[in-house]
Amino acid sequence: MAKSSSAKSAGIVFGALAFGWLAIELALKPWLVKARSAMDDSDLDDSTAAKPTVKPPVDEDVEKTDTVDEDVEKTDD
Repeated sequence: MAKSSSAKSAGIVFGALAFGWLAIELALKPWLVKARSAMDDSDLDDSTAAKPTVKPPVDEDVEKTDTVDEDVEKTDD
Protein backbone atom coordinates (compact mmCIF):
# COMPACT_ATOMS: atom_id res chain seq x y z
CA MET A 1 0.00 0.00 0.00
CA ALA A 2 2.78 2.43 0.85
CA LYS A 3 4.51 1.71 -2.46
CA SER A 4 1.57 2.83 -4.59
CA SER A 5 0.92 5.93 -2.50
CA SER A 6 4.57 7.08 -2.83
CA ALA A 7 4.47 6.53 -6.60
CA LYS A 8 1.18 8.41 -6.76
CA SER A 9 2.64 11.29 -4.75
CA ALA A 10 5.72 11.41 -6.98
CA GLY A 11 3.52 11.50 -10.07
CA ILE A 12 1.42 14.33 -8.65
CA VAL A 13 4.54 16.32 -7.76
CA PHE A 14 6.04 15.77 -11.22
CA GLY A 15 2.77 16.78 -12.87
CA ALA A 16 2.52 19.92 -10.76
CA LEU A 17 6.08 20.91 -11.63
CA ALA A 18 5.44 20.33 -15.34
CA PHE A 19 2.22 22.35 -15.18
CA GLY A 20 3.99 25.18 -13.32
CA TRP A 21 6.82 25.25 -15.87
CA LEU A 22 4.33 25.36 -18.73
CA ALA A 23 2.32 28.14 -17.06
CA ILE A 24 5.46 30.25 -16.57
CA GLU A 25 6.59 29.64 -20.16
CA LEU A 26 3.20 30.72 -21.52
CA ALA A 27 2.82 33.71 -19.20
CA LEU A 28 6.31 35.09 -19.87
CA LYS A 29 6.56 34.06 -23.54
CA PRO A 30 7.01 37.58 -25.03
CA TRP A 31 9.88 38.40 -22.67
CA LEU A 32 11.47 34.98 -23.03
CA VAL A 33 11.46 35.24 -26.83
CA LYS A 34 13.18 38.64 -26.65
CA ALA A 35 15.73 37.41 -24.14
CA ARG A 36 16.53 34.28 -26.13
CA SER A 37 16.92 36.19 -29.40
CA ALA A 38 19.18 38.72 -27.67
CA MET A 39 21.34 35.89 -26.36
CA ASP A 40 21.52 34.35 -29.84
CA ASP A 41 22.54 37.71 -31.33
CA SER A 42 25.25 38.19 -28.75
CA ASP A 43 26.66 34.73 -29.53
CA LEU A 44 27.07 35.76 -33.17
CA ASP A 45 28.91 38.93 -32.14
CA ASP A 46 31.37 36.93 -30.02
CA SER A 47 32.34 34.65 -32.90
CA THR A 48 33.21 37.55 -35.22
CA ALA A 49 35.02 39.62 -32.61
CA ALA A 50 38.80 39.44 -32.35
CA LYS A 51 39.93 37.14 -29.61
CA PRO A 52 42.61 38.42 -27.26
CA THR A 53 45.99 36.82 -27.70
CA VAL A 54 47.32 34.86 -24.79
CA LYS A 55 51.01 35.15 -24.05
CA PRO A 56 52.78 32.05 -22.78
CA PRO A 57 53.64 32.16 -19.11
CA VAL A 58 57.10 33.43 -18.25
CA ASP A 59 59.12 31.31 -15.91
CA GLU A 60 61.75 33.53 -14.32
CA ASP A 61 63.43 30.64 -12.54
CA VAL A 62 64.56 28.97 -15.76
CA GLU A 63 68.12 29.91 -16.67
CA LYS A 64 69.09 30.45 -20.26
CA THR A 65 71.66 27.92 -21.47
CA ASP A 66 74.01 28.05 -24.43
CA THR A 67 73.19 25.89 -27.39
CA VAL A 68 76.78 24.70 -27.71
CA ASP A 69 78.02 22.31 -25.07
CA GLU A 70 81.38 23.62 -23.87
CA ASP A 71 82.46 20.29 -22.36
CA VAL A 72 82.60 18.53 -25.71
CA GLU A 73 85.90 18.94 -27.51
CA LYS A 74 85.89 19.41 -31.25
CA THR A 75 88.18 17.08 -33.14
CA ASP A 76 89.42 17.40 -36.70
CA ASP A 77 88.96 14.21 -38.69
